[in-house]
Amino acid sequence: MAATKIIDAPRNGHEMAPLNTRARGDGSHGVTIVLTAPQRNSVSSVEIPGDPERAAWSGKMQFFLSIIGYSVGLGNIWRFPYLCQQNGGGAFLIPFMVMLILEGIPLFLIELGMGQRMRLGALGVWNTIHPWLGGIGISSCIVTLFVALYYNVIITWVFFYLFNSFRYPLPWASCPTNETGAIVEECALSSETAYFWYRTTLDAAPSMEEPGGLKWWIVLCLLLSWTIVFFIVMKGIQSSGKVVYFTSLFPYIVLTIFFIRGITLPGASAGLMHMYTPKVEKLADPTVWLDAATQVFYSFGLAFGSLIAFGSYNTPKNNCVRDVLLVSVCNAVTAIYASVVIFAILGFKATANVDRCVEQNKEILFKHSMITSPNITTEQYEGVIAGLNMTDPKLGLSICSLSKELDNAAEGTGLAFIVFTQAIVELPGAPFWAVLFFTMLLSLGLGSQIGILEGMLCTLFDIDIIKRVKKQHVTGVVCLFCFIVGFIFCTGAGEYWLKMFDSFAGTIGLVVVALMEMIAVVYIYGHERFTEDIYQMTGYRPGWYWQLTWRFIGPVIMVAILASSIVFMIIKNPTYGAWNGETGSVEPKDYPPWVMGIALAMILAGVLPMPIVFLMRSFQCLKVDLDIHQGSIRRNETTASTKEMIDNDDDDDEDDFSGPALGGHVKTHSDASDDEDDRPVTMRSAMMRVTGNHLDVPTNRKPFKMEVFDL
Repeated sequence: MAATKIIDAPRNGHEMAPLNTRARGDGSHGVTIVLTAPQRNSVSSVEIPGDPERAAWSGKMQFFLSIIGYSVGLGNIWRFPYLCQQNGGGAFLIPFMVMLILEGIPLFLIELGMGQRMRLGALGVWNTIHPWLGGIGISSCIVTLFVALYYNVIITWVFFYLFNSFRYPLPWASCPTNETGAIVEECALSSETAYFWYRTTLDAAPSMEEPGGLKWWIVLCLLLSWTIVFFIVMKGIQSSGKVVYFTSLFPYIVLTIFFIRGITLPGASAGLMHMYTPKVEKLADPTVWLDAATQVFYSFGLAFGSLIAFGSYNTPKNNCVRDVLLVSVCNAVTAIYASVVIFAILGFKATANVDRCVEQNKEILFKHSMITSPNITTEQYEGVIAGLNMTDPKLGLSICSLSKELDNAAEGTGLAFIVFTQAIVELPGAPFWAVLFFTMLLSLGLGSQIGILEGMLCTLFDIDIIKRVKKQHVTGVVCLFCFIVGFIFCTGAGEYWLKMFDSFAGTIGLVVVALMEMIAVVYIYGHERFTEDIYQMTGYRPGWYWQLTWRFIGPVIMVAILASSIVFMIIKNPTYGAWNGETGSVEPKDYPPWVMGIALAMILAGVLPMPIVFLMRSFQCLKVDLDIHQGSIRRNETTASTKEMIDNDDDDDEDDFSGPALGGHVKTHSDASDDEDDRPVTMRSAMMRVTGNHLDVPTNRKPFKMEVFDL
């Protein structure tokens, strides 16, 4: 009888393929597998139920910068300042910090801690906790795909503006003229920056039902952005981990430069006072607290699966609690810091607009002989204006109000590409500041996009079929697919589609996923087990604050966000802002019914995988099930020869202390019942018994050895 030793085949950096034994038909098996226990070299060794050859961060700084680059994104620049302005100024910081403590930090630790504990992507983590929960990872991956589709379009627009920032004068500094030398009417009715955004950049269509053709300049910029993203993430953290040193640090350098310049500009103090003057009465409005909870949720990038993926590349003994607290503080400080910079410069813009308005009124008054000279003092001008009827159409005077200018709030693309670009034009050396600003937006966008794609790709590689393919090939296919689907954003209705995706694709689905994650860890995996996991990894045992937020407060906040989002969608008919070139303004329009059908389909696509997988696995519809995670081997699938040896190995392991994360109790193994094998075997517990993953085992054993005997 000859013995042949199995030689490991190339793995492409993934787990070993499943082993199947087939009967020859004569009652004998063609393969006999001999297993011996693994060697444990020291008491402090910690073995993980994930991939033992999983990629790891090259250093603590690389991990920290990666997660900062992912968490600190465009929302800190163009969403948080707007919310502060609309929801009570400085008073908004109170609900923001409360929601950060009660919602953001606890869920942040759950995702980062579970990824570090299991060393798996989102799909593998939830499937390992319980097979019925595998749909959480699938839903997370689908929602992340929707967000990745439109998030890269923002990077595309930033590229277009960045290229135009090298022109002098800036192309959005003045209105173009027609053949007769007159200013184009559409630009005269709106503004220079609005015209450049809606007509030159987007060539905006009048509605979603009249999209027009593809805009070739946007298609080329979209191709460039997806190409850059592909080369960054094609090798996982081995390639993206080097880029984060730029994408994470450069925005802080630019913000500091803008801060120094902004506070020295006239009107900066007016902008800051307008923003941070607290309106305490706003705190009685429930929508203010809802906005704060929503901002915290999205600013951390929760439920995308990216935090789980980042945590899975950490060492088992990494102090994830400290990481969560540091990143949370950094995220909050960055949002406040960016708000100071934004409103200091917007205050300067508002002051410049008021001064320009006053000069125009002086010219009108001088033409009507109401003043002796257009160079009168401010006091003289105010005295004349006080005695006039400003609404008299014969005079055509404008109301020049600083508070009115500051109240013209904008968020999202409007703040970045219209309002802030107008402020940049007012600065001396405008092209330099434009290059700095859009390079900062590019860095912020790429940092978040890297994290989004890393979470999605890490989830895909938990599927056995995909893990056999090289990561570069899978990444290339994903990027090519996203680029082709992204053509819908390159039409004249591209911005309208982006707002629809942002309103529906990444809202309800993400909140449902986050809620199910918290329920899965706290009530199915067990908060005692997770607490013990944190203690085993960090030496810190989470106390009452963590227990209350995990078990009660966090789920209640998630349910409130979910319920309010659904109610607002039902009560308030969803609309989008369409550009009207004849009036030079944005007009609200209702979404067409077929567009709302697409929006509903996206919401269902992000939610339905969870109940589908639950039903499919609860009723054991295994014929259509995927081998999602190799570690999830059911014990009843082993042969009689291997089962006996596995049982013997378990019985002899009297000194084994199995941690809660590995399916055991908080108590020691000796406290377990002798008839434990009679209980139903879950996918997780079976995996633990086969692979022999334990914590702090003092015994030394021989490594696994596989031999195939030809019978």
